Amino acid sequence: MTLISLPLLIRNDIKAGDLGALIRLHADVYSQEYGFDHIFESYVGEYKSRFFRCQNEREKIWIVEENREILGCITIVRNSEEEAQLRWYLLHPRIRGSGLGKYLLDEAIHFARANGYRSIFLLTESVLERAAKLYEQAGFTLTREQRERKWGKGLIRQRYDLILHLPHDRTDHHLEDL
Repeated sequence: MTLISLPLLIRNDIKAGDLGALIRLHADVYSQEYGFDHIFESYVGEYKSRFFRCQNEREKIWIVEENREILGCITIVRNSEEEAQLRWYLLHPRIRGSGLGKYLLDEAIHFARANGYRSIFLLTESVLERAAKLYEQAGFTLTREQRERKWGKGLIRQRYDLILHLPHDRTDHHLEDL
């Protein structure tokens, strides 16, 4: 099944220029769509640059590009030995609605599960309603909300959590147990 008709590339390697392009994408989209200010750009840059410098084998980024233009990403970041954080989930508006967002979210969850994480959490803002629907469809539950003033706006910060059922967590019934 083809997700979209554009010649898109999804890659996991980090190349020179990716950091700046991803920060710019976040700044542009969130400024245009939600009115976030320059402090948001700084926030994304600070944490994303840390990830680019210190990524390990239990962390992964998926970068979406078309003709060398970065149009989106999603990242799994280690929060603790058992908990991953889903971060920087964003698609450029022109490639939304294609099924690509769901595909990337599914890939990130699969990666976290395959790498032994027992749960994933993410932090978002309530104004990102389309993303919230994808989180809920994937099994995430809204676990916390907090009103905040940041990025030049009054926002409601949300935390979503997903408990992962690892293959070895299954309850296997043996004949002698029946």
